[in-house]
Amino acid sequence: MLPSPRRPGLRILISLADQSLSLRDEGGRELRRYPVATAARGAGEASGSYCTPRGAHRVRAMIGTGQPLGAVFVGRRPTGEVYDEALATQYPGRDWILTRILWLCGCEPGVNRFGPVDTMRRYIYIHGCPDSAPIGVPVSHGCIRMRNLDLVELFETVIPGTPVEISEEPLPA
Repeated sequence: MLPSPRRPGLRILISLADQSLSLRDEGGRELRRYPVATAARGAGEASGSYCTPRGAHRVRAMIGTGQPLGAVFVGRRPTGEVYDEALATQYPGRDWILTRILWLCGCEPGVNRFGPVDTMRRYIYIHGCPDSAPIGVPVSHGCIRMRNLDLVELFETVIPGTPVEISEEPLPA
């Protein structure tokens, strides 16, 4: 059972090894586990690496409240489009950012914050993707992709500032 909407005190753990995201309460108890897709190039913090950054982060901004499932975002702004196969055919190869965005900010100076390793300046998000896109395997350009319905559930549960830990280790049981 998920906590009431927009509850403080929760945290998110993301495992690159498991391609999973775990939502945990203050005591560390897992409330939900979701499959995700992280970077095809693996872990890394350097700008331009197309890797998923590791370490301590937080949700800096939450974008997309009230948008429909499949809403298309470009530059963190909804375009007014809703993803469908016709749109996919029109823009082949586009890295689709859909439904909601949780924009991440690194918390560790020199590791994932400031300079050439700054997660926020790299525009690393937790975001939705087409339902036809692979999940559970590393295929993204650095972001953490989720199924749209899972993302809405997560989005409606967390608040800005929610801690996010990204690790190469498997998630604890």
